[in-house]
Amino acid sequence: MRKFKYFIDYDKEEKWLTEMAKKGYQLIDTSFGYKFRFTKPEEATIKIDYRTFKHQEDFIDYCTLFEDSGWQHIVGKKNSGPQYFKKIDKDSDDDIFSDKISKAGKYKRLSKMFIELAICFLPLFVAMIATEVIDLDIILNPKLLYLTPQLWDMNGELFWKAFIFETPFALLRALGSLFIPLCIASFLFISYRAQKLYKKNTN
Repeated sequence: MRKFKYFIDYDKEEKWLTEMAKKGYQLIDTSFGYKFRFTKPEEATIKIDYRTFKHQEDFIDYCTLFEDSGWQHIVGKKNSGPQYFKKIDKDSDDDIFSDKISKAGKYKRLSKMFIELAICFLPLFVAMIATEVIDLDIILNPKLLYLTPQLWDMNGELFWKAFIFETPFALLRALGSLFIPLCIASFLFISYRAQKLYKKNTN
């Protein structure tokens, strides 16, 4: 079974995955949504960290460290970012983090990654504007996406019929010009939310 959800707050994600485990859904992959395998329901404790590694050896050492502490690495790769762990030793601590600062650190790393993505996309955005691949006028005035003659002078039912009919085509025209700025805006928003969660978890 596969489910599509998105979390910035890892505490909420952990709670949801724990509830899924109680229903018998074992997490096996997160590369395209959440992929589960149906198995025996269990009272699992699942925790999430956010880390990327330059070297596979460092990643293996990282997973081994947690396994030695009673936590099994169940999902995540060297460069995937989110790393998922399940408690396998009942005598282990109930969290993979030893204090608030280390727990909050995952949000700081998440925020840093998305702000870096936004910065990487900015030169591309500027270059596409300079070469007129992106039409800045469309971003500033979305009405230009609608090509129906005198659409904005229409009234009542005539306007709504023409507007609704052309909107899907307008959205398709907008993809080329709005995709990059929407990505940048999304990256900045996620970075901001992650930074707020970092501050919340350190207070």
